[in-house]
Amino acid sequence: MIQLESITECTNTYARVCNAIINNYEFQTPQFMPVGTKATVKTLDSSDLDELNFPIILANTYHLYLRPGSKRIYEAGGLKKFMSYSGLFLTDSGGFQVYSLKHLRKIKEDGVEFRSIIDGSKHFFSPTSVINTQRELGADIMMAFDECPPGDCDWNYAKDSMEKTHRWANQCLEAKANTQNIALGPQNLFGIIQGGIFDDLRLKSQEIIQSMEFDGYAVGGLSVGESQKDKKRVLKLLAPGYREDKLRYLMGVGTPQDLMLGVENGIDLFDCVMPTRVARHGKLYTSQGAINIKNAKFRNMDNPVDSNCDCKLCSRYSASYLHHLMREDEWTGFRLASLHNLEFFQKFMQEMRFSIKTGNFLDFLKYWRNIYPT
Repeated sequence: MIQLESITECTNTYARVCNAIINNYEFQTPQFMPVGTKATVKTLDSSDLDELNFPIILANTYHLYLRPGSKRIYEAGGLKKFMSYSGLFLTDSGGFQVYSLKHLRKIKEDGVEFRSIIDGSKHFFSPTSVINTQRELGADIMMAFDECPPGDCDWNYAKDSMEKTHRWANQCLEAKANTQNIALGPQNLFGIIQGGIFDDLRLKSQEIIQSMEFDGYAVGGLSVGESQKDKKRVLKLLAPGYREDKLRYLMGVGTPQDLMLGVENGIDLFDCVMPTRVARHGKLYTSQGAINIKNAKFRNMDNPVDSNCDCKLCSRYSASYLHHLMREDEWTGFRLASLHNLEFFQKFMQEMRFSIKTGNFLDFLKYWRNIYPT
């Protein structure tokens, strides 16, 4: 059970600030969730995550099912004990991996047959098996199994995919009800709105998924190859129709531009590998815009990367030092860059919540869209 209380709603947009309590853990939305695909946010440890103070991190059902196996994690007491992490966990269902690894899978009516990316062995995911796996992982928030269609698919494909997602959603709810004996503690289940870039399908999916008694609702199938224009249109289309009493989660989306777009259109939760993945390649988000620390101009810069940032990188080291580490592919550089980007995202969301509370959200959007234009 998720307790949700609306604190402030923007009078000019669909943005809102809510107080949420999930399994006795209290936090405010909108929130960004770092991605710990294999029970680790790459280059960081759980102490780092504690200090960053994100309330939820995401782990990946597909990868953890393959290795070390959900049963091994279950025997260890679930993800929190296995990883020694005190925050909340959300596990995705594997639907996106089914989409992204199309050369290794075959979609059927009752689930998906796929080959392991590790050893090529055959496996099968069904709505029931995916819920069982997430039960064993011990996630605080489980995701229903869906089919994520490619962004450039036609209407007929998107319709068939959406209807399959709806059938699977019902099966996931039934599986959750029938697996209480597996649960390591209270677990919540979110349904997923699909429908591609087609207005009629998106509105129908929103209506049907929200008629099912999930604990929260997600928007899937965006940032999968569609245009930014289509993404904006779909988010604006769905904004007026969300249930007020449930959390709304935009899956796999996480640039500063998309965070602003999502919050503006009523989204509460976001996740993305973006801040840590691009950090390992030298891209840093700063109060002055995005930079590539590998560029030659940073070779002799003895000032911090961002003078307005107090993260472990900027409070102690120079841009020149990080430039050197990244050019040498040193893991210390990957770690410091990842810490910086996650700190930026944390502060960015804090500022966004504050602007909504104080009635200055439009000013926030104007200021930051000048730095991170859409």
